[in-house]
Amino acid sequence: MLSITSKSPYAVRALTELHRLGDTEPVPIAELARRGDIPVQFLEQLFATLRRAGILRSQRGVKGGYSFAKPAEQVTVLEVVDLLDGPLGAEATGVFARAAEATRAVLAEANIADVAAEEARAAGATMYFI
Repeated sequence: MLSITSKSPYAVRALTELHRLGDTEPVPIAELARRGDIPVQFLEQLFATLRRAGILRSQRGVKGGYSFAKPAEQVTVLEVVDLLDGPLGAEATGVFARAAEATRAVLAEANIADVAAEEARAAGATMYFI
């Protein structure tokens, strides 16, 4: 029905870190896991799925790691959710189908670059206390 497991938020967190680190060279998965506070083996499973789907590419060896196979601006959060958790709301009916449709629309509008920029703005936001 309307189910998003921990897979998608973790993957989006790691993908935003990957985007922030730039695309000049592959980033080791251990570094992404550390920065995102994600178990390495769990992230390896998620990234393997994203690599097979053509979102990421991997490079083996000493300078190995992951990089985007296509620009982060072209990777939507909905695409990640559908790949890792299955089609969101696929079997929903009635009011739940409308909720799924609205959720899908929001997630389809957000891409990884947008999420990274939004997080950067939030991190730099000034807090005022009275």
